[in-house]
Amino acid sequence: MATIAGQSGLILARSRRLRLFTLFILYVGQGLPIGLFWFAIPAWMAANGAPAADVGSVIALTALPWSLKFVNGFFMDRYTYLPMGRRRIWLLGAQSVMIACLVAAIFLNPAVSDVAILGGIGFVVNMATTFQDVAVDGLAVDIMEEDERARGSGMMFGGQSIGIATATALTGTVIGAYGAPAAYAIVAGLILLLCLYILAFNEREGERKLPWQVGTAHPRNIEMQVGAWWPILKTTFVSMIKAPSVLWTPVLLGRGLLYGGLTGVTPLIGSNYLGWNEAEISSLTAAAGLVAGVLCLTLGGWLGDRYGAKRTSIGWLIVQLGMCATMYFSVSEWSNEMLFMAFVYAWISLDMLLTVSCLPISMRLCDPRTAATQFTIYMAISNFGISIGAFALSKVDGFGGLPSIFLVVGAGMAVALTLLIFVRYPRRPEYYAALAAKLPHDDRLKPRID
Repeated sequence: MATIAGQSGLILARSRRLRLFTLFILYVGQGLPIGLFWFAIPAWMAANGAPAADVGSVIALTALPWSLKFVNGFFMDRYTYLPMGRRRIWLLGAQSVMIACLVAAIFLNPAVSDVAILGGIGFVVNMATTFQDVAVDGLAVDIMEEDERARGSGMMFGGQSIGIATATALTGTVIGAYGAPAAYAIVAGLILLLCLYILAFNEREGERKLPWQVGTAHPRNIEMQVGAWWPILKTTFVSMIKAPSVLWTPVLLGRGLLYGGLTGVTPLIGSNYLGWNEAEISSLTAAAGLVAGVLCLTLGGWLGDRYGAKRTSIGWLIVQLGMCATMYFSVSEWSNEMLFMAFVYAWISLDMLLTVSCLPISMRLCDPRTAATQFTIYMAISNFGISIGAFALSKVDGFGGLPSIFLVVGAGMAVALTLLIFVRYPRRPEYYAALAAKLPHDDRLKPRID
């Protein structure tokens, strides 16, 4: 007898632990291609003599889809297959494209000097990865309770750090021993395993796991689904032009500048100043990513719960500025292995911890009806900052040399810090409830931004 798929088994809406684990493992999965194309491939290029312009160009092309992914959100909020949930069909489709592109890369097998081909492969794979990222972010906004968001943010970006670290260590070693095609094959295989996990759960009760099974769309999703372009555009536009949203975008850009600039400068310092090869650089960045992941899973979520997203973000930005100043004024010590290792551990961990602390603010600024679109725009702004940082790295010769990238990154951090100190951003709903409970009925405040 046929049964309705999703009435039993793994259902995200029923289990907090399952929700958090699923967000964690999906972010692990999207960290895999990032580790390969953002760290292992640039390290391989730098260790084999590629100049800063080539490394920066490949990273910029790889990063470009992340700055354009706001388009993905529009399509995901407008089109989906509700009997399988709002996001699962997009997750499966994105990962299928990633696997297909990685298989194609095995046969193309571009050399270090094939900058356009390497950049093109990185662009296409990361374009598919952005669709997965947007789907996961939309799923997080759809499925998480308010009191889970700080912890969920830590799980998500902790998972991404672990995925990046795993891919960087594994593929960096494999590239040195067996060549890039073997690394492409390994990442494709791991993503295939993640596809199998996605097939095992449902978002809500009564949904199908596969299109040909029995099941129906959940009433909540039917109510939330916006069926036309104009309401999506109007709702998103109205929400994005509000003052807190406008003043949030430079903070996101500042975070992106750090990642884009320092991702490329890491292998260049390691190769040019210390003589390290791609395996050594990849192993270091992988270890730093693993530490960052553990810190996100533990310290990141805990600090956000205890001190709030805004205060925690201010603290991380101050530390990041100190790190940039230290590196800029210690160029003569760049050949010191201890300084280099401390720098890599610091910037990768601080970048992830800042992302974790900022994520709840982005979520609170989103209108639930177009959550995927608006949240994706915020993430795309941050990723556009990554592209700017990578582009700045490719032009450092005209700015005064490699150390100047720390001035660019530091400037972005300073702007972000200033805004976080002086601008009021949304607090958690229970803050407003507690505030209202303390006031006389006639004097109760409407929720404000802080």
